[in-house]
Amino acid sequence: MTVLKRTRREKKTIGAMIGMYCKSRHGRRVDYCERCRCLLSYAEVKIDKCVFHESKPACNECRVHCYSREMREEIRAVMRFSGPRMLLFHPVLGTLHMVERLRHHGVGSPRRAGTE
Repeated sequence: MTVLKRTRREKKTIGAMIGMYCKSRHGRRVDYCERCRCLLSYAEVKIDKCVFHESKPACNECRVHCYSREMREEIRAVMRFSGPRMLLFHPVLGTLHMVERLRHHGVGSPRRAGTE
């Protein structure tokens, strides 16, 4: 898979997750609230600037934490809420996200020390 294609899919996945979270938690039906719009923009910039590109693991397994502490906590809340719902509301994106996570659990993936 090309880096550009994977980047696009990651942005689409995080957009879907933030959308589900915002709709449920902030009552937004059409667009993101300002806070969620900022989080999405921040996440997209971080996806674009990831130093691992093709070998990029899931962010929570990465050894480099590029998110600020505050934004990391916000994205964790989004993922905790949206992750289990992805297969129901976005089955293709959810399945692809799970496959990518499983693929990067192999030997040599750039994971944090002590998370095996």
